[in-house]
Amino acid sequence: MPSKESWSGHKANRSAVRNSKQESRQQDLLIAALGMKLGTQKSSVTIWQPLKLFAYSQLTSLVRRATLKENEHIPKYEKVHNFKVHTFRGPHWCEYCANFMWGLIAQGVKCADCGLNVHKQCSKMVPNDCKPDLKHVKKVYSCDLTTLVKAHFTKRPMVVDMCIREIESRETTDPDEQLEILHEALKLLPPAHCETLRYLMAHLKRVTLHEKENLMSAENLGIVFGPTLMRAPELDAMAALNDIRYQRLVVEMLIKNEDILF
Repeated sequence: MPSKESWSGHKANRSAVRNSKQESRQQDLLIAALGMKLGTQKSSVTIWQPLKLFAYSQLTSLVRRATLKENEHIPKYEKVHNFKVHTFRGPHWCEYCANFMWGLIAQGVKCADCGLNVHKQCSKMVPNDCKPDLKHVKKVYSCDLTTLVKAHFTKRPMVVDMCIREIESRETTDPDEQLEILHEALKLLPPAHCETLRYLMAHLKRVTLHEKENLMSAENLGIVFGPTLMRAPELDAMAALNDIRYQRLVVEMLIKNEDILF
C-alpha cells in the first residue's frame, strides 16, 4: 500500500500536469486570437489576422464616433403625431394597445406624418415621438416645419439652404465681380435685344456727359429707365415695386460701364 508521502507526491505531480495543460490551452487560445502560429523548431508569426482585427476595430470606432458626432448636430425635435380619423380596409390592430379595431368605418386614427395606426382613445396616450416618413410627407411648402426637418433628418429645411446658397453666390459686393456677372448675363440675351440695349446705353451715357445742364446722372437715368427696361411682364405690381431698387442699380451699372460690358 502506498505511503502517505508517495500519495501526496503523486497528487502534486497530477496537479502540476493539470496546471501545465491549462496554461497550454490558454496559450493556444491567445495565439489563435492573435492570429499567430508557433512551430516546433522555429516560430512563424501570421500578422495579417491581428492587423485586420485591429483595423476593423479602429474603423468601427471611427464610424461610431462620426455617427455620434453627426447626431449631436441634429437637434432632437419633439413632435406630436398628426392624427386624422381614418377608415381602414380589412382587419387592423391598434399599434399602441395591440387590440383589434372594431367597426366598418372610422375605426381609428392614423398619423398623417408617420403612418401610426391607433384607436382614437389611445391617441391621447401616445407619446410625442412621431418620426415622419417621406412616404407620407410629400410636401415642402405649406408643411409643418418640425415635420419637414424630422422627415429629412436635417436641422432646417433643405430648400432654405439651397435658396440662401444661390442668393449669396449671386448678391456679391466686389465691383469687378459684379461687372463680370452682369457681362455673363448680357451674353445670354438674343443678339437683337443685346444690340438694342447697347445702343440705348451708349446714348444714355452721352446724356450723362451733360449732367450739369440736364441733371441726368446715371443714377437718375436708372430711376427713370429701370422699371421700363428691367420689369418682367409676368410680375404683378407689388413684386415689381419691390424690385425697383435693383432695377435702378442694374441700369446705372449698364450706363456707367457701357464701353466695358458691350
